[in-house]
Amino acid sequence: GAGYQVPFAEQVKKHVAIPVIAVGLITDPQHAEQILENQADAIGLARAMLYDPRWPWHAAATLGAKVKIAPQYLRCQPHGLKQLFDSF
Repeated sequence: GAGYQVPFAEQVKKHVAIPVIAVGLITDPQHAEQILENQADAIGLARAMLYDPRWPWHAAATLGAKVKIAPQYLRCQPHGLKQLFDSF
């Protein structure tokens, strides 16, 4: 199921002093945030990114975040996500 390898990352994190990346069917932004609270330092996305290359943007929008980007990129921002981006 979703996050099936996260328990392994959590155990590794308890025993090492380096960043740990969790993987394993992590496709939901809220689930990713929950994992980052104390189970891992980063999330590795594979299938989610293959399915939706703009997953990070959609996740940020779902979580109510703002993405700071250089002004020249505002010309090609995706429709429906205009509220997501702020320029520097």
